[in-house]
Amino acid sequence: MTISENLAAVEARIRAACDRAGRKRGDVTLVAVSKTFGADRIDEAIAAGVTHIGENRVQEARDKKSQVRNSARWHLIGHLQSNKAKDAVGIFDVIETVDSVDLAQKIARASETARDVLLQVNVGDEPQKSGVEPRDVNNIVQQIRTINNIQLIGLMAIPPIGDARKHFRRLREIRDQVGLKHLSMGMSEDFEIAIEEGSTLVRIGRAIFGPRG
Repeated sequence: MTISENLAAVEARIRAACDRAGRKRGDVTLVAVSKTFGADRIDEAIAAGVTHIGENRVQEARDKKSQVRNSARWHLIGHLQSNKAKDAVGIFDVIETVDSVDLAQKIARASETARDVLLQVNVGDEPQKSGVEPRDVNNIVQQIRTINNIQLIGLMAIPPIGDARKHFRRLREIRDQVGLKHLSMGMSEDFEIAIEEGSTLVRIGRAIFGPRG
């Protein structure tokens, strides 16, 4: 199947999930994750209707973005090392993986205008994953909100494998407690559950671009 056909199938699934949850389709933004795929495939996706592109690595995104002809909003969805903050703000419109106040401050210092960011939460309390612990979210949110040039718009998480719904629900509850707008949760294998549990940003790669080599 082509990217256009894959995108149409994903779109139908998003709409169906929104219908089941009693939500409007416009409440959910699709971020097409293009890691390992070239600029030509990204252009094909944008031509098919994609408006948001997600990349995991700063260097890979920098190399590809200059070759992409069409415009989109670019999201960093992979771990950001603090020494790459300056590079990241020159490439990405949204940084979804802020995991400390220190990183938020570095992003702010490197930004000329307010930068949209999300706070990554280690919602499954997994030691191998990045993200702040759920019990620390409120304190860190309050600190980040005082930083100029940072617009904290939501929370992001990559849940443990298995029982995703429980973790999506937990992240939504945390988001509601701290009063943020967005929830970035859900990927190719579980985005419908994420939408049913309140996701506003779904990060979908394989279902759009196909398997990675």
